[in-house]
Amino acid sequence: MEIEVTPENVEREIFEGLVELGTEREALSHEATLESLDVDSLDLVELAQIVEDEFGVELRGDDVKDVRTVGEVIELVVAKAE
Repeated sequence: MEIEVTPENVEREIFEGLVELGTEREALSHEATLESLDVDSLDLVELAQIVEDEFGVELRGDDVKDVRTVGEVIELVVAKAE
């Protein structure tokens, strides 16, 4: 069952996904860069899978190639769902 796409729901799922991938919860914020969180391309693929499973939103490589912060990931998912 897909979760309603709201900024709050997307934030919660992205944060949970990043924690599952080994990111410290205290390090998470909208301003945190993926680089500073040691999120690599493989982690992004896993995060994209979580997004697709939870929200039915498909993120492709072109979609995420310019994304630099956690907040940008959240905004991208919300925008693609509209």
